[in-house]
Amino acid sequence: MSYAVLADVVTMGFCSAVLVQSVRMMRSLQTVKDGALTKVVDALDKATVQARTVLGDLKHTLQTDCAAHARAVAEGREMAEELTVMIGIANASAERIMDAARNANRTPCDADDAAVELAA
Repeated sequence: MSYAVLADVVTMGFCSAVLVQSVRMMRSLQTVKDGALTKVVDALDKATVQARTVLGDLKHTLQTDCAAHARAVAEGREMAEELTVMIGIANASAERIMDAARNANRTPCDADDAAVELAA
């Protein structure tokens, strides 16, 4: 199948889609022409009122619920920062205790010195 044949088939598909859309548009225009314009305007008006109501409710929900969630997230971040500082302090203290224990194990005790002197 050559590119020309493929292009022709694709073009035929597009032309068919245009014909179908034209028929649909002609039917819609005929409905408007027959006096259904008032029905269309009323339906659009009702849809606009419903959309405004939904948008108002959504705005209210976003202002109340999202603000509460944003405060909770901010408090959580503050707690995380405080806990990070506390963990750092605890790690530093643990390092100091470990250093003190290592130094205590390396240096002989005064009692051990006295025991060595008595044995001699």
